[in-house]
Amino acid sequence: MKRIPTIFLQFVIVLIGIGTLVAILWEPLLEGANIHSTWVDVYFKDPFIAYAYATSLLFFIALYQAFILLGYIRNNTVFSLRSLAALRIIQYCSLATACLIVARVIYASVTIRSQDDSAGGVMLGLVITSVFLSFAAVAAVCMDTVRNVIEKTSENI
Repeated sequence: MKRIPTIFLQFVIVLIGIGTLVAILWEPLLEGANIHSTWVDVYFKDPFIAYAYATSLLFFIALYQAFILLGYIRNNTVFSLRSLAALRIIQYCSLATACLIVARVIYASVTIRSQDDSAGGVMLGLVITSVFLSFAAVAAVCMDTVRNVIEKTSENI
């Protein structure tokens, strides 16, 4: 593949990472319950924020592996065991993120049921879960393709 499109895609991945990091650091300060709270109250006393940050680590790991995979594509080494490992990590991180989001949605639905309407949060969680499941499916298809090409080239040698 040409160098310019892969460099552009790597730049887009960096922008996605920076944008996500800014969003997850800035959003808790805008939340209605945290308007007059201190930084310590917002970031260290809310278990949901800690859970969201722990879940986001998997997203950043997958994003880094996608950046690395684009480097393999740029160097014409996409059909290698290293790219297969990167795709596997992307798949596992996507599946784990989806499972953690579903667990949080179930927990929030059970605990918030009597206090507030949780339909919006459940729907948002399900949409985000479907996005991560789609990422995992795409990674699985790409892994299968890379694995088949690796097997065919090793048979011809």
